[in-house]
Amino acid sequence: MLERLFQLQAHGTNIRTELVAGLTTFLTMAYIVFVNPEILSGTGMSRDAVFVATCLAAALGSAIMGLYANYPIALAPGMGLNAYFAFTVVGQLGYSWQAALGAVFLSGCLFILVSLFRLREWVVNAIPRAIKFGISAGIGLFLAIIGFQNAGLITANPATLVSLGDLHQPGPVLALAGFALIVALEARRVPGGVVIGILAVTLVSILLGLTPFTGIASLPPSLSPTLFQLDLTGAFNAGLLAVVLTFFLVEVFDASGTLIGVAHRAGLLDADGKLPRIRRALLADSLAITAGATLGTSSTTAYIESAAGTAVGGRTGLTAVVVAALFLLALFFSPLAAAVPACATAPALLYVAVLMARGLADLPWDDSSETAPAVLCAITMPLTYSIAHGIAAGFIGYAAIKSLAGRGREVPVAVWVIAAVFVAKFIWL
Repeated sequence: MLERLFQLQAHGTNIRTELVAGLTTFLTMAYIVFVNPEILSGTGMSRDAVFVATCLAAALGSAIMGLYANYPIALAPGMGLNAYFAFTVVGQLGYSWQAALGAVFLSGCLFILVSLFRLREWVVNAIPRAIKFGISAGIGLFLAIIGFQNAGLITANPATLVSLGDLHQPGPVLALAGFALIVALEARRVPGGVVIGILAVTLVSILLGLTPFTGIASLPPSLSPTLFQLDLTGAFNAGLLAVVLTFFLVEVFDASGTLIGVAHRAGLLDADGKLPRIRRALLADSLAITAGATLGTSSTTAYIESAAGTAVGGRTGLTAVVVAALFLLALFFSPLAAAVPACATAPALLYVAVLMARGLADLPWDDSSETAPAVLCAITMPLTYSIAHGIAAGFIGYAAIKSLAGRGREVPVAVWVIAAVFVAKFIWL
């Protein structure tokens, strides 16, 4: 049955290899079951319900990817978009988390349409590579400032906006130690280094009496506080249209880049460098987004950590199905997830920020008309506490700088359209 479903022999793999690959991928991305509830609970959402929604969305998305697209790529609620959801859409803009879930659902529906009607290539290919790198790096910097804030490493200052936190407190010190441990473990190629770092800091926090401990395993909590709670009527508010666009753009770039990147490392691209069955893979991604919104979590996306599984031989959807099964198993560890303090998840945010910031190294630094908008995009995100504002700065800056430099013809139509949407938002909303 497994041979018929996944064509193991044709892909040069076997069941044991796929099982090991699935376990490896899960260990590298399991930190999301601790981090996502920590972030989204700040909006007023039930932490326990978000934990369940995170596990179910990851399991469902990974299963669809494995069974429908037959790729060894796992899905889960994405880092960056969960922070945008919590700290910008709800925290800054003041929308309810129900309306924010509605915006996620609409962005998923838009993603489905783009995938069905083959518009993805036009959208993705029309966006300058420099802006893509700027968006990725900017999201990383945005996660970094959230990690510093959650850990108490920075604090508000009326004179300088921010300043160094109190390093005499245990929280910031534990966060720094956890970050060093995670980086060291990852440098040593230890599977699950991020998860180990989170659990190590949590254990120390419990031993020091900083965090209450209620157990390790139990039956899964109720999902009812977030299940089907999305507010579609509120999501159609004019002010949320730019939010939907931001979710959509990041989802498309993230999914496409991850799929191509992981497939390239696994040798799954065809002779022309294209990904076979990419339409199925993108549909799996977009379906997971809409399903996750109905369950009660922010946007689900393909995880670049899937490359860890392909590195040990994962080549088919069986790898993703194994990941799905392990996320379902994780449902029974909600007490452990509830015991994880902010100083334990902050190191994971900082480490992910490091990985995402490397996109700046790929910018064409000899062409300031390309690099300036990208860097503007990246630094605007953390400094305005908004991914949307960063993307807006990047697109508007790209169109304006290219035009003033006499190179307006290099600006794709899609960039003009997106820039115009953001300009209209700033003027009228």
